Amino acid sequence: MMGPAHSLSGAAAWLGVGAATAAAGRPMPWPVLLAGALICAGAALAPDLDHKAATISRAFGPVSRLLCEIVDKLSYAVYQATKKPGDKRRTGGHRTLTHTWVWAVLIGGGTSALAVTGGRWAVLAILFVHLVLAVEGLLWRAARVSSDILVWLLGATSAWILAGILDGPGGGADWLFTEPGQEYLWLGLPIVLGALVHDIGDSLTVSGCPVLWPIPIAGKRWYALGPPKAIRFRAGSWVELKVLMPAFTVLGGVGGAAALEVF
Repeated sequence: MMGPAHSLSGAAAWLGVGAATAAAGRPMPWPVLLAGALICAGAALAPDLDHKAATISRAFGPVSRLLCEIVDKLSYAVYQATKKPGDKRRTGGHRTLTHTWVWAVLIGGGTSALAVTGGRWAVLAILFVHLVLAVEGLLWRAARVSSDILVWLLGATSAWILAGILDGPGGGADWLFTEPGQEYLWLGLPIVLGALVHDIGDSLTVSGCPVLWPIPIAGKRWYALGPPKAIRFRAGSWVELKVLMPAFTVLGGVGGAAALEVF
């Protein structure tokens, strides 16, 4: 799928989690619901760090372009080192390492560890990166015609304000993990979810997605998981634009309303 659809699906997924926790009698504080939805929307772009033409490659100028090149080479090296005879030959690393559950868990766990050990500036950095990505994904039309600096300023300002709200009484910095020193441990959860939602979205497309790596399936280490090929679609096709994106918007709205116990 393309960047906007990935971001919408990520936001909708976290709002769905908020609805589920509310139904279970443990509703999220609204700042956690908002921050998590935006982080998840941004994190749903991150697996495409292995693609030099992806939305994320443009998000932070030369830094993100260089990072994409590095991740592409790393992913290709891991593919070459772990492939089985049944896996096809490749010339790049797109839709390999960063499109697996292993990557999602590692990135989410690393983010949680950074948030807990790095203090306020680490939290601000995590929020800033993912809020910029959320703007690039959810507001992609505006982001394309705006200056990168304006997008970064919006991300930085929003991160500062949101962190201040989360740190306040009842803001949710200690949501789910309440022991002293565990503030913001939950930040890794929307990142894991965003990455997995990205992988599920890509598995619906023609190429599929090796989300279950390194589990071997049908003689392949990098088995491209997906539904029957007859019902898959091409990235950017009318199915994505006219069916899935409106569906994600509606589901997100319903999930958010349920999470806030509007009905």
